[in-house]
Amino acid sequence: MNTATAHIFDTYVVPATPRLGFIGTGWIGRMRMEALLNEHIADCCTVYDPSLDAATEAAALQRGIRISKSLTDILSQDLDGVVIATPSAFHADHCIAALRTGKAVFCQKPLARTCEETQRVVEAARAANKLLGVDFSYRHLAGVDTLKQKIFTGELGEIYAADLVFHNAYGPDKSWFYDVSSAGGGCVMDLGIHLVDLAMYLLGNRPVKQVSSNLFHKGKSLLPPYSVVEDYATAEFMHGRTRTRLTCSWNLHAGRDAVIEASFYGTHGGASITNVNGSFYDFEVHQFTGTTREKLAGYPDAWGGRALIDWVKNLSHSSAFDPDVEQAIQVADVIDRIYCR
Repeated sequence: MNTATAHIFDTYVVPATPRLGFIGTGWIGRMRMEALLNEHIADCCTVYDPSLDAATEAAALQRGIRISKSLTDILSQDLDGVVIATPSAFHADHCIAALRTGKAVFCQKPLARTCEETQRVVEAARAANKLLGVDFSYRHLAGVDTLKQKIFTGELGEIYAADLVFHNAYGPDKSWFYDVSSAGGGCVMDLGIHLVDLAMYLLGNRPVKQVSSNLFHKGKSLLPPYSVVEDYATAEFMHGRTRTRLTCSWNLHAGRDAVIEASFYGTHGGASITNVNGSFYDFEVHQFTGTTREKLAGYPDAWGGRALIDWVKNLSHSSAFDPDVEQAIQVADVIDRIYCR
């Protein structure tokens, strides 16, 4: 086998059951790992977390999982890919380090704290020709792809308005979320980014302009450059011809655990994706025509690990770079503009 042929073989052929490592095994990392183990489509070989307790708890999910001693240790192993669920400040560096060792990467959102960091990660994946995925999990709710198809075929007409709402009546339980340099932002970065990505996934890659925003901390309006994280925010922007409004918050007196909604209004009809009874997990998707509504999908729906599961299925066929991940750059650009960066 000549060198060129060997390179193509190494880049594209992955075992039917990819060998994976998990970097960061706190709550979200363990949840994603457990969802993947239940599918029996990957070999979870090793885990690394600075907290030995967190790593030990994750390793106990299945017999034979090794606990790595360091980031260098886990990246030196013979793995097809890694799943990264570390604090946001480390995402870019951890992703780039993994890609440079020839591993495909699946990363928790945000892929990075800023658009510039996000571009660097995507370019590293392109240069390494490795599959890169981001855990924008709400794309994978039951009914979302049905709605996407209806929008694409023009069944709802031209979508001229979108309302995105994500209120979490609680707030993050890790201190780094409340530090601008560590998290990159507050509730917009934590919650709003999910719905910005969802809207772009449904409506397609269109230019974004006329971005405006208002950020608050404990009821007081903030001015850029922001030195504290926001716990309430509103933003508006034009996404192509769609006027999009975003509202999100932590610790709002919402009267329920969460309010999560993405509504779209077109010249021929409308649609909504909404959580049910304040749930963080139960959603329904409806299509509107005048005063009537039709349910396209509902719960129960085990969607939480679906983004990772899909990434692993893709990886089992090819480890090559997928340009679809470039949408993460446009999402990061909108987030930067909301933060006036």
